[in-house]
Amino acid sequence: MTIADKLVLQRQHHLKWRAFDRLELLLMIMCGALCFSFSLSVTFDIFTRTIGHPWLWLQEVTSTLFIYAIFIGAAVATRRNDHLYLTAISEAMHGTPRLIVEIIIRLVVLGVAVCLIYFGYLNYIRGFGSFRLPSGTPIASLYAAIPMAGVLIGLFTIEQLVNGIRNGFDHPEPPEIDRDIPAIDTTLTPRVGL
Repeated sequence: MTIADKLVLQRQHHLKWRAFDRLELLLMIMCGALCFSFSLSVTFDIFTRTIGHPWLWLQEVTSTLFIYAIFIGAAVATRRNDHLYLTAISEAMHGTPRLIVEIIIRLVVLGVAVCLIYFGYLNYIRGFGSFRLPSGTPIASLYAAIPMAGVLIGLFTIEQLVNGIRNGFDHPEPPEIDRDIPAIDTTLTPRVGL
């Protein structure tokens, strides 16, 4: 197999995961919208209580937005490998020890994802027996975020395992491009002929 063939195969491999890039972007947009809506909901809740006419349903909205933002954010953090402590341990290593530690970390995260799916689904099913006040909606509407996040975390972890085992986990950051801003000429030039 020639170098050109390997490059074509690598390109095809990276194209296969483009759908995850789009999914990550969509989840990031959702996280931003959820956090903004959460802040707006809290602001309205405080304002309506201050004027003496509280909207009680805002507490339900606020808690729902908060819970979904947390679990969707956890899935995005998994995709971006943004867990500070776990990445700090593995980035200090190179070669085979790093490969082993990275695989162990991903397997632990995958185990957490399986627990989120299984136990989250059980809570979701049981949540139809409890209701939120004042709307009367089943509390399962909150619990649905747990198995959903588990599926996303599991999917992103499997992607990282496959990519890491095939291509290695040691991917140094590309060097930052130095973008000098040119100086602005602030000298006054006399205008003749005005």
